[in-house]
This record gives sequence, structure tokens and C-alpha cells, in this order.
Amino acid sequence: MTTAISFTQLENTKKKSIFIAEHNDTAILTHYLHNYRNGVSKHFEKDAKIILKKLVQYANDEYDYNILHDDAIQQLLFEVENVPFPTPANYKFKFIDLFAGVGGFRIALQNLGGKCVFTSEWDKEAQKTYRANFGEVPFGDITKSETKNFIPQNFDVLCAGFPCQAFSIAGKRGGFEDTRGTLFFDVAEIIKKHKPKAIFLENVKGLKNHNGGKTLATILNVLRNDLNYFVPEPQIINAKDFGVPQNRERIYIVGFRKDLGIENFEYPKAVEKKAQFHDVKEKDVVSSKYYLSTQYLSTLRAHKERHANKGNGFGFEIIMDNEVSNAIVVGGMGRERNLVLDNRLEDFTPVTKIKGEVNREGIRKMTPREWARLQGFPDNFVIPVADASAYKQFGNSVAVPAIQATADAILKQLRTVKDLP
Repeated sequence: MTTAISFTQLENTKKKSIFIAEHNDTAILTHYLHNYRNGVSKHFEKDAKIILKKLVQYANDEYDYNILHDDAIQQLLFEVENVPFPTPANYKFKFIDLFAGVGGFRIALQNLGGKCVFTSEWDKEAQKTYRANFGEVPFGDITKSETKNFIPQNFDVLCAGFPCQAFSIAGKRGGFEDTRGTLFFDVAEIIKKHKPKAIFLENVKGLKNHNGGKTLATILNVLRNDLNYFVPEPQIINAKDFGVPQNRERIYIVGFRKDLGIENFEYPKAVEKKAQFHDVKEKDVVSSKYYLSTQYLSTLRAHKERHANKGNGFGFEIIMDNEVSNAIVVGGMGRERNLVLDNRLEDFTPVTKIKGEVNREGIRKMTPREWARLQGFPDNFVIPVADASAYKQFGNSVAVPAIQATADAILKQLRTVKDLP
């Protein structure tokens, strides 16, 4: 006799007991199951079996754990594998995904035949979105040693879109120890321990001049001299050059372990075809909740006029169908600088509390799905969270096509030294 087991029950068990890896229990089990058919599962097996035993016993107190174990495994395997973006059946390389957000790096590298063997993302709402699409719960705080200990050995590429932080390096050489207390230190520590063949880091364009250029200089010194990687000059990559209609510039840092003998690298060239907002615009009429109220629109216009009178270019902006959007970012201005015209609305009844009325000029915010498309996420990407969280998640994400083009160049370089199939 069998009884269905689900991860919902695992969440419920947290209320009754604390597992050995506090707050990482679901991450451990999903990582174990994602690697169940290959050798990486051994890295998670011991802890996963303890968690699985608790889960089976919680759901089936009167049954023998050993009898139900195999059935529980099969049920949970279905739950992690029956997802929009499963691991490629015949993967060619392995990578880890740090500061993963909602999985932009993962989609890009899976598209190139990669298997993700470890994920870390501390934001709980982003974890929900990641799980809905990949069947895997990211580990939490990567600054904790217990989280780092779950990173398996022998992966090929380290991916990380780490936050930008200043280092205290006044009068110092600007090396590994000088980065302590920053999130880059944790990335560097992982590189130092695991020595992946290649690294791929992404950050805001401002990193180039952050703290007078000292921050980037320290990062490059650590990677090149302390960690012994060949790191070509970082490059500013714009998403609009890779098939999405968004003017989004980010700095990419690529590196190769020096013993591989790789001494040159070319970042990918821009694609010829340029996209326009029309390419990602909703095909159907959207809810009136996305349309600005008359009062809100009046406030935005007054704000823009005040700044214009001072000679500033601040304020809202309307993106036409044949134009490219501004960078989508977290916060109100990310939406206000990317308003659009859409005159298809016929029912102007508000569905949320607003001051004034729904405007009749057709001015609305972009939808979360449009933001997802601006970042290159396919339409089968599930958005299981409220709009506020979705805007934050896609605003923080990477542009998938630009990441994929750069990752493809990295993999081709590794194949030139016959280090990948």
C-alpha cells in the first residue's frame, strides 16, 4: 500500500522539527533528486536520506519506511522532473548557479547542453519562481560555510551575478584578504576551493568605475594573481544587441583556469536583427490594473515638468512600439521609465483601489510577462508570484540571450583545448 508524498508535506514537517541543515532541507532533497541518475547525487545522499525518512514517516506514521522509500522517491522524482525547464537528457558539462535569481543563467546554459549541480539564492520569492520552473529549490545564504559545503566537486563552469560592493583597500595591494566581508569574497572562496575550468561573472555597468575603479581592479587582481585564472579585459554587453528590445548594459567578466593554456577570448558579436517593443508586447488586451490612474499620470507629468525646468531629463517615459525599452530595474522608476501606449482597453472599470479614474489615453505599465520577454525568458516560463515580486525578479535578472551568447563563446574556447565534449 502506498500513499502520495509531496514537497508540501516536507514544508509542513518544518513546523514540527528542525532538520540537520536548517532552512536548506528542501534544497538538499531537490538537488539530490535532480542528480538521482548520476554520480553527483552521492554528494547530497546522506543528508537527503535523513530528510526523506522524516518526510515518509510524517506522511505515513503507521508504515515501514523501507517499504515506502522507493515509491516516495518515484513520486518526488516526478515532481522535480515534470517542469518547464528540465535538465538536458545528454548533458555535456556541469555548472553551478550562484546568486541565481529566477534562473536566467540556468536557462542559457541548459540551452547549451549544461547540467546545473548546485544553485544558491536567498530571496524566498525568487526561490518559489525558480522551483516552479526547474523543480529545484536553491540553497540559501551562500556566505554560510554550511551552504558552501553542499557544493559538489568537479563542475566545469561557475556562474554568478553577484552584487557590487566596495572593498576596504586603502593603501593595500587589493588582494583576496582585502575582499573579506563582501559577497565577491564568497565567490572567490568557492573558486579557490573548487577550481572550475571557467568562470562567468555578471554585474552592473557601474562596477567598472565603482569606488574610483578600485573595486574592479581588486576583483581582477584576485582572479588573475591570487586564483590563477586567465581573465581577459571585462566587457560591457548590451542586451539590445542580442535579440531583445531592452537597452540594458552589464559588465561581463570571463576567466579560464591558467593550466588549461587558454590565452585569448573574444566576446560575442552583436546579432544583426534588432528587436522592437512590438515583438514582446502582449497580444491580448491586458487588465485595467496596468493602466495608470488620471491622478497618478498627472503627478508623473508634474514631476517631469519640474525637472525639465531645471534642465534635467528625469521623469516618466513612454516606449513606442517601434522603440527599445530603457533598462528594467527594481523600483518605481523601472516601470515609470518604461510606460507604453495601448489603446485596446474598452472596460475602464478599476480592479484595484486608485485615486481618480483609469486614464483614457492608453498609457499603461508593462506587464510582468513583457518584462520577462525583455530579458529573453520564453513564454512557458512560469510566473507563480504576485506582480510586485515578479517586477523585482525580472528587474534583477540577467538577459538570457546575451548570457547564452557569451557562455557559448566560453564553451567553444574550452573545446579548443579538448576539455569539453
